[in-house]
This record gives sequence, structure tokens and C-alpha cells, in this order.
Amino acid sequence: MKLNLENTDAYLMVSESEHNADMYYATGFLAYDSFIYLNSKSEKLLISDMELGRAKKESRIKDVLPTSRFGIMEKMRKLKDGDAAYCEMIREFLLSENIKRVAVPYNFPVQLADCMRKDGFEIILIKSPFREMREVKKEYEIAAIEKAQRAGEKALAEGIRSIKNASIKKGVLWQENGPLKTEDVRAIIEISLLREGCEAPDIIIACGKGSSDPHWKGEGELLSGEPIVIDMVPRSKKERYYSDMTRTVMRGKPSGELIEMYSAVHDSQISAIKKIKAGVAGSEIHNIVCDVLEERGYETGRGKSSEFTEGFIHSTGHGVGLDIHEGPNLSENGKELKAGCVVTVEPGLYYKNTGGIRLEDVVVVTGSGCKNLTMFEKNLVLE
Repeated sequence: MKLNLENTDAYLMVSESEHNADMYYATGFLAYDSFIYLNSKSEKLLISDMELGRAKKESRIKDVLPTSRFGIMEKMRKLKDGDAAYCEMIREFLLSENIKRVAVPYNFPVQLADCMRKDGFEIILIKSPFREMREVKKEYEIAAIEKAQRAGEKALAEGIRSIKNASIKKGVLWQENGPLKTEDVRAIIEISLLREGCEAPDIIIACGKGSSDPHWKGEGELLSGEPIVIDMVPRSKKERYYSDMTRTVMRGKPSGELIEMYSAVHDSQISAIKKIKAGVAGSEIHNIVCDVLEERGYETGRGKSSEFTEGFIHSTGHGVGLDIHEGPNLSENGKELKAGCVVTVEPGLYYKNTGGIRLEDVVVVTGSGCKNLTMFEKNLVLE
């Protein structure tokens, strides 16, 4: 893919691609050690000889060069400093391409940028062009997200089944061998995901008042009469795309307060999803959620700048793809949505003496509306 960058000779990334979604998106090559991506007149990879064969087979980049071509081992023996040798190798590589003005992303290694400047290169920090490109998904990307979502829903059904089938003894959920714990349900979900070729880091199963912290992972016994917030980000291990989903459930009789909170969150989510389409700003969708919740008497963080920890305390949603959180956002400063964007819609309410309620679906923005990829039912009370 050709990048149209003004006043630069090339765009350069030096990184591994396991944790750097831009690097994986640009190259299609998964590696745990750093390698070099150059986008100039054409796209090139510079990679260790050990990974050369695999990169030629797996990467979308056709021009793959070995680091031995630029004498990396001789430089390491001479300089006795791996970082200095790597910088010297990059210097020779760029000069061989007649490149002096280099655009790099904000997360480019500072040490390497300083070293390159000393060698006479002009380093220009820019916002990654791949970030914006990644916001609009291609069909294969949407299919990968939907694959992860289907696996996540299957796993969630198994986890919720264990909660539903538990008995209740003195306010605690019980399975055959003892109390049903957060860790038990998390294991059920993780095993199911693995069977489907997926995984999910840090699955949230937060019960009781602790669920008022949106990202508390949860631990210990599950209780009746208390909300259980289950939030997971299933990812296909092969395609590497995430989905994102949340359901809040409980056993026993809910308080009137919890019923009202659930109803408000549910209705605000439905109202937001109905208005999502290409051309609508993410800020408008966020305002719809805030409007519904405020009309029900709940405070939101809209317009606030001081400490605010109870009520609707986060944005409405975010993009999802190779990263769990990416653009575009459904927030106060959310920009115009485009067809092909995949975003979460996840309103929630949180009170320290009550707990939390959150519901989250993932939708694909279209020209006329949106397609909800989330099919899982929404019921507060499991009966």
C-alpha cells in the first residue's frame, strides 16, 4: 500500500508485530522480535536471516531483505554494541534507498531516532497513517471480528450456564464441590474459547459492589442478589482480530434500584444503536446515551472536568479490531463515523454502594444504519 506523505522520503517503522497492531496491519507478518518496515517508492522489509524464509512466505510484502545484506554481524563484532550496530545497519539501508527525510510514528524508539539524527537523517514524527486506515474495516476484517464474536458468545453461554445452574446457599452460589467462584466461571469461558481457536485476556467477572469499578477483574465467591458484570474481548488466535462484549446478570431477586439501572442502560443502548450510521458523529451517539440516562435521573460525565466516579463515568464506545481499543470513539469528541467502522456500544452505570450495570454490543457502521454483530440475549435475572 502506497502512503501519500508530504515532504518526506519514506515512512519507517522498527518494531515487533506481536503487540504493535500497525506493524502487523502493514506487513501481515507476526514476529516477536523487532524488524524494519519501509514505505517509500515501494514497501520493503528488513529482517533477520533466521526469519527470512518465514517472512517471504507469510508477509504481504514481496520485497523482503535479510539483515546480513547490510553486514549486521560484522557491525556487532566491530562495535560490540547491538543498538549501535542496528542503527548503523539502518543507516546503510536507508542510504541505499536514497532516503534522508524519514517520517516515523510517535512510538518510534527515541534512542534509535537520536542515533539516526546524529548520522544526518531528518526524523519527522507523525501520527501513524495506518491508525486511520485501520478504522474502516475490509470485509475479511469484519468476518474475523464476527468469528471472534461467535466464539465469545458460545463461551459466555457456557459460563452463564454454570451461574444459572448453581444452587444458592446463604446468599452464595454453589456448584457440586463448593462455592461457585469468579475463577471457576472464567476458566469455563477460557477453555471454551480455546476450543474455538480463540483467547481473551483478563476476562472481567465482577460481582457485587466491586463491579462499580468498570475494569475490576473480579475474584472470589459469586453472590445471589448482586449484579455480575461479565466483560470479555475474544480474539481469534489465527486472524488476531478482537471483538468485545459485556452482559450483566444475576441470580436471586434484584432490588428495585438494580432493575431501574438495568432498564436505563438497556434503553440508552438501544437508542444509540438506532442512530448509528455513516455520517453521524461519535459525539452525537454519546450524547444520545447521556440524554436517556439523565432523563432517568442518572448523572453522566458529560461536560464534567472534576473528579466523577459514580453514574455514567466513561464514554459510550470505541473502535475494535487488531487492538481492543482503537478509533473511532463514541465520546464527547467523537468524530464522524464511516461505513465499515466497527464500534462498541457500551453504556453503564456504577455506584459504590450498589455495584455496576453494563451492556455492550459490537456493530458495523453502514450507509443506512448499522449491523449488530452481537446476538447474545440480554436478561438481568437468570431463571
